[in-house]
Amino acid sequence: MLFRDIIGQEEIKAQLRASVREGRIPHAQLFTGISGIGKLQLALAYAQYVNCAHRTNEDSCGQCPTCLQMQKLQHPDLHFVFPIVKIEHEDTCDAFMEQWREIILSRGYFDLEDWYKALRVETKQGMIYEKESGEILRKLSLKPFGDGYKVMIIWQPEKMNDSCANKLLKLLEEPPVQTLFILVSEHPEQLLSTILSRVQRIQIPRIPNEVVADALMRKGVPAATASDIARIANGSYLQALKKVNQSKENIAELQAFIALFRNAYTVGMINDAEKKFQALQQLRKWSLDMADAKTMGRERQKHFLQYAQQQVRENYIRNWAQPDLNYQLPEEREFSVKFAPFIHSGNVEGIMRQLDLAERQIEQNGNAKIIFFDLCIQMIVLIKKPKQ
Repeated sequence: MLFRDIIGQEEIKAQLRASVREGRIPHAQLFTGISGIGKLQLALAYAQYVNCAHRTNEDSCGQCPTCLQMQKLQHPDLHFVFPIVKIEHEDTCDAFMEQWREIILSRGYFDLEDWYKALRVETKQGMIYEKESGEILRKLSLKPFGDGYKVMIIWQPEKMNDSCANKLLKLLEEPPVQTLFILVSEHPEQLLSTILSRVQRIQIPRIPNEVVADALMRKGVPAATASDIARIANGSYLQALKKVNQSKENIAELQAFIALFRNAYTVGMINDAEKKFQALQQLRKWSLDMADAKTMGRERQKHFLQYAQQQVRENYIRNWAQPDLNYQLPEEREFSVKFAPFIHSGNVEGIMRQLDLAERQIEQNGNAKIIFFDLCIQMIVLIKKPKQ
């Protein structure tokens, strides 16, 4: 990948190029930041630039044999580690390299949920297993193909199990000569402190809204729509693309959010016994639907809970009558016109706390049926709380 193909991040690009030109390449670096801002893309462009035979001050040449192999993700000195899901005895990344290359080359920007979809294992959560540490050591002990660096890109290193992470420590402390580790993380706080102490951290910033909007307009999105979506994406080009390509799944998340709070309100506030019973049955069905592993899966469940937290925030802020602070699409704004008054100082913290708790419990592989039904009960209580 070439630096010029990456959306924004000009300061980081300049910093990475300078480290190569000045011969001060840290052997282990951590690229961190939110999803969809180009962390993996920067790692790929950096790996190519480091090894390019005819690089300029601005970019790789893109034409030498090394660049051509790097761009196809097939250079012998370019290695990857990423979360996988065990299939029979396949528990190393090499077994999934075809899917990995395909998603990078076809999608460019993607997140963990997209990766699990590519693996067709949405109902499970991936991991980097202990056996991978042995593969890392084996690959880096091989004689380099060229005169450049052997590059090991570890995507989502926070998904390493403890055994793998501990075995990686020795390599990070005493790496083979001409070896470059690039860890690409969204949650560095989940990494071992001993790993964090052995890497140089590079914080990748959010992409400015105007840069995201310009990139969307180059894809044919009307200027007004591109500007609106860029604000909502809040610096993530991936989220902007997902908003542009809003699917049935995105619409379903809004409908699920509406169903949760509409039925919780009915149960908690309506005195009519029949309506109350029907709403309670709808909440029970809602919780079972959300917990269905075949149709949802852990990543989609977590994504909904994150979406719900975002919408609660937007509805609370709507009460301040400050439209510049709101980040919603038209269909979301339409629901919020009537719903926003029910999210106020008396319940907003409690609602956000329960949604965050449910997300963490799903992340920890808790029982989804219990988690979502308990969430329903909590919303019945919270939605009827008076303003403070």
